[in-house]
Amino acid sequence: MRFRPLLALVLALCLTLVSACSGGAKAVDRANLTYEDIHNTGLANDCPTLPDSARGTISLDPSATYQLKEICMHPSEVFVKGEPANKRQEAQFVAGKILTRYTSSLDQVYGDLKVSGDKLTFKELGGIDFQPITVLMPGGEEVPFMFSSKELKASATGTAFSTSTDLKGEYRAPSYRTSNFLDPKGRGLTTGYSSAVGLVPAGDEFAGETVKRYVDGSGTMDLSITKVDPSTGEFAGVFTAIQPSDTDMGTKAVVDVKITGELYGRLEQV
Repeated sequence: MRFRPLLALVLALCLTLVSACSGGAKAVDRANLTYEDIHNTGLANDCPTLPDSARGTISLDPSATYQLKEICMHPSEVFVKGEPANKRQEAQFVAGKILTRYTSSLDQVYGDLKVSGDKLTFKELGGIDFQPITVLMPGGEEVPFMFSSKELKASATGTAFSTSTDLKGEYRAPSYRTSNFLDPKGRGLTTGYSSAVGLVPAGDEFAGETVKRYVDGSGTMDLSITKVDPSTGEFAGVFTAIQPSDTDMGTKAVVDVKITGELYGRLEQV
């Protein structure tokens, strides 16, 4: 009886050491998993990874045609630019909590990669290249936005694809709302009421949230390659994107959103 507290302490210490040495969750190869293994687990939202030893270089032939395929971008952190505390300070990005659980990643994105002189140019052509995401700010405000890589045109210096490749460019951020969306007062662009029920705007100064319109935005993206496997053409790294938030069909002030996360893809000659 006297040794029970000591035994419990020893067991707790052993479990702690085992948990610490396990290193947390391990990367899982989705290719070897079935639908039942992935369904409702969140694994489909993760991007594949490469080992730290993947530090190679892929030489590119200017006369050949290449594509970047199976590009996956998994947002890990989202920051929203807030209002400065006073006029002397600049607006700062504030970290928010991602509320969207299993559908925040872009996946199977592809596009052409061309070599011209000492410059690489990437043009995005398609894939699952947009996802609606909502983040919760420290003050309780929810900020929605449409994370996208649509029509991305990015370039980098160099004649090879390596761990020093840094593709930067602009892309289109589509509207978070579509023309058929109705706000809480039943107002929309192509459906619903033209104004709140019982209230008719007397002029442009009272239009406010009543006049809906489809508004596209534009963002900038930086794809930084940190791992390359020449034998398979796979690459991995990190990305940073800055784009506008939702405008509620052009009736709400827009704020800048910065998204950072993991990057994966595959280079292939076509």
